[in-house]
Amino acid sequence: MKPIPSPAPSPAKDGFVVIDARGHRCPVPTLKLRQKIEALQDEAGFILWANDPMAQIDVPHFCNQNNHVLISTEVVDEAWLFTIARAGR
Repeated sequence: MKPIPSPAPSPAKDGFVVIDARGHRCPVPTLKLRQKIEALQDEAGFILWANDPMAQIDVPHFCNQNNHVLISTEVVDEAWLFTIARAGR
């Protein structure tokens, strides 16, 4: 699967960090998400871009297993846009 170029910046949400994992096969998108969640303790939420079809399964599973809230899943320009709130926020 070839990488998809980054789209124009989406409207930023206060307290959300954008993670672009397009062009990476699973489990890399979920690992990038985990790394950011662990590294950025003050951030309330994360926006993850991924274009590997397995991300549709892996990201919700990761959120469920770690008590994070999957706020939304959208398809944008042949990629998935996951909006996630950190557990306990």
